[in-house]
Amino acid sequence: MANFKAYRIYSEEGKIQARLVEATLGELDPGEVVIKTAFSSVNFKDALAATGAGKIVRRFPCIGGVDACGTVASSTDARFKQGDPVICTGFDLGVAHDGGYSEYIRVPAGWLVALPKGLTLFEAMALGTAGFTAGLAVERMEHDGLKPGNGPVIVTGATGGVGSLAIDILAGAGYRVTALTGKSGEVDYLKGLGAQEVLLRGSLELSKIKPLDKATWAGAVDNLGGDVLAWLAATMQVGGTLASIGLAASHTLNTTVMPFILRGVSLLGVDSVNASIAMRQKVWQRLASELKPRHLSDMCTTVALEQLPAVFDKLLKGQARGRTVVKLAG
Repeated sequence: MANFKAYRIYSEEGKIQARLVEATLGELDPGEVVIKTAFSSVNFKDALAATGAGKIVRRFPCIGGVDACGTVASSTDARFKQGDPVICTGFDLGVAHDGGYSEYIRVPAGWLVALPKGLTLFEAMALGTAGFTAGLAVERMEHDGLKPGNGPVIVTGATGGVGSLAIDILAGAGYRVTALTGKSGEVDYLKGLGAQEVLLRGSLELSKIKPLDKATWAGAVDNLGGDVLAWLAATMQVGGTLASIGLAASHTLNTTVMPFILRGVSLLGVDSVNASIAMRQKVWQRLASELKPRHLSDMCTTVALEQLPAVFDKLLKGQARGRTVVKLAG
């Protein structure tokens, strides 16, 4: 097999450096399945990994990209055959195992989900880890009793990838969605995704969070952490479900037990990296059917590997919105 392009992350003289390189199949990490990659995507985690802004990569050098999809080029596992379209997200991909920013990847068969009917390969990466995380949050909240009739649902970090997709998914499933954002110029974008109300983060008095405040939200998807998550806990309805999926603002949580013991609020941690294959198959099937976002094309930008540094920079500066798909196949 000829050489192919890959975006590899190095640790050199104590600094994280990432660059486009020529790679060979023999250099890739082991696995039962070789995939000709069609698309990858850009997540906040990818930007942290490739720039060194976060301690994400656990082994150097490592090809970046925590998402990938494409068609099987070869397989020694009976579950997959040449030509099968597949999705790979999470596990060690792009962190301790060569990832999706490569024209070919080789991964363990146990990491793969067959592309469900109802999704194209492009749509799978327009969703990617962000969409899977949003879908997993909805799955967990609904398992905990959330229904559209329970009351309004709020999504924080609303213009990001997970936030945008969560709004679209929840609104399409019949929920009344409020979007919380710090970007006053994105109101029309958020309402276009299905948010019925847009709340500006600057309007919240986060320095004066009460142990219990007005019971407002039946459900919440939080990308921020910190004081916003504490405020959400205090404003959940009785029996509300609060999905914690990100820490874009802070990893800390200063709250009391009162929402949990006096209102029966459930705080659900959503871990998309270590989800079981059975759960992955269930969520991806839902994302291809009743939870499929209606506005994927409105929130997606497509780039090549060469454009990744600029994308990472915008993402870390909070200037990006929606999803970025990385095109690898011609």
